Amino acid sequence: MGFPDLFKLEKLQISAFTDAKRQKSKEIDGSPFVAMFNPQTLSQTHSNLFEPGKAAGGAEQVATFIRTQPSAIELTLLLDGTGVEEMGLVNLFSDTKTVKDRIDGFLAIAYQPQSDTHEPSYLNLKWGKFSFNCRLTTVTINYTSFERDGSPLRAELVLSLTADDDVAKQQSQLAFTSPDVSHARLVRGGDTLPLLVHSVYGSTIHAPRVARANGLNHLRGLEPGRTLIFPPLSR
Repeated sequence: MGFPDLFKLEKLQISAFTDAKRQKSKEIDGSPFVAMFNPQTLSQTHSNLFEPGKAAGGAEQVATFIRTQPSAIELTLLLDGTGVEEMGLVNLFSDTKTVKDRIDGFLAIAYQPQSDTHEPSYLNLKWGKFSFNCRLTTVTINYTSFERDGSPLRAELVLSLTADDDVAKQQSQLAFTSPDVSHARLVRGGDTLPLLVHSVYGSTIHAPRVARANGLNHLRGLEPGRTLIFPPLSR
């Protein structure tokens, strides 16, 4: 039985997959992207979405809770091409990648649409015991130092990552099953209003009411990607 290496530094890494289940067999070539240096800080944001209260005459009204927003993480990764990382004996004989190589490698697995899915990959950020399933929202590249020929010598990757847990897991965490609270659903391909209404209220009888609440003139042919609001029955 081996002993753990107590002196080993756990490097932050971002793995990329072509499916939402993030199976090892679906990992993309070039994954994982391993940070040269661990970030100094990592910010995680949790937020809720509310519908502003509406009352005549500008009177205040309590906002209605709609849903919990996916959590988000922001962090900055430093890329260095001066050879600082290679000064250690462990990396003395390793292949040296340029800053441009590392940037291109990250963009290839995390930002660019994959050929077989036509969308950016599904990511998992792992740092020690911390694991976060996510998608890349934005990446800003700040170049801070250059070679004489203009090649980047140092750069920062400022990442914004949005949580991407499967719908069943999100619903189990929220545990919202009561028809007496507001619900929101993201329309997916093949969804119909009666089907979504039944999943929320347990009956399709409230479909006309939901259609009115969302300004719909019909019950079918919903646009994928749209969010529908399902008002509480107690109203």
